[in-house]
Amino acid sequence: MEAENYDVIIVGAGPIGLACGIEAQKAGLTYVIIDKGCLVNSIYHYPLNMTFFSTSEKLEIGGVPFISHQPKPNRQEALEYYRRVCMSWNLHVKLYEKVLKLGLADDGHELTTEKGYYKGKALILALGFYDLPYLLHIPGEDLPKVRHYYDEPHPYFGQHIIVVGAANSAVDVALETWRKGAYVTMVIREDEIRDSVKYWVRPDIINRIAEGSIKVFFGSSLKSIKPTTVEIQTLEGEVELKNDFVLAMTGYQPPFEFMKSAGIQFNDDEYTTPIYDEHTMESTVKDLYLAGVLCGGLKTNKWFIENSRVHAALIIEAIMAKKST
Repeated sequence: MEAENYDVIIVGAGPIGLACGIEAQKAGLTYVIIDKGCLVNSIYHYPLNMTFFSTSEKLEIGGVPFISHQPKPNRQEALEYYRRVCMSWNLHVKLYEKVLKLGLADDGHELTTEKGYYKGKALILALGFYDLPYLLHIPGEDLPKVRHYYDEPHPYFGQHIIVVGAANSAVDVALETWRKGAYVTMVIREDEIRDSVKYWVRPDIINRIAEGSIKVFFGSSLKSIKPTTVEIQTLEGEVELKNDFVLAMTGYQPPFEFMKSAGIQFNDDEYTTPIYDEHTMESTVKDLYLAGVLCGGLKTNKWFIENSRVHAALIIEAIMAKKST
């Protein structure tokens, strides 16, 4: 198979990957953006009614204005915006093309996908982490009633559901499904709802628990999942409850194995953060750059769209500086 050759290959067609493509295009570099899913695939898989924490102007890339109906845009508005960005800049994007293999080439990097073979002088990984949920590793987790993603509350009307987790996503799911008619029980390892939960939501969930509308087992964990029940290990012993669905809002993790396969090295810290130059975003592999949320390792709340947009300019500036030497 003959290779397609570029100055820059970008893996990941999320907002930061698109921003990298825009900067490459502005610099006159040839580039391609490759993603295994759809455009801004992680945002597409967010809950249907999700609203961003950031205001619209902080999500802007490429100088394209982001106008939303409310100060903080929702998922649908974000999808529309990033489609418009892609069309406005006529970005070279290849979607639904999973990367199978990364490697070093004589003058840069080579990459094999399900559909093609590419070579690039520089490689940028702008990968998210929403595709890899933390698993519970308990019997029954593979049952169809177990969900690691949440889209909307309607399917859970009149159903007995278990929500696992104590962070923002778990709290949002518990409140929204309860308000739409679900019988909700939360299973939480910690002794309380986390302090990091949004300040305007935390009192709501605490009050719903206090009044008994939403049941909760603190200091507890799921032991097994069965077709019509779940077993919970509580502080007082094992409890078996009637159950129709388990919504495991246990968080997500970066694609460490994929990064390691590219030769990237990591710090020996609690977050398994990749090693990179903060001024150029170059990793321990020559001409391989990191952008976006994966730079934080397991600390997935460190980098967001609004504070990692700058990675794109840093990377392209570094690439151009190497070209001029």
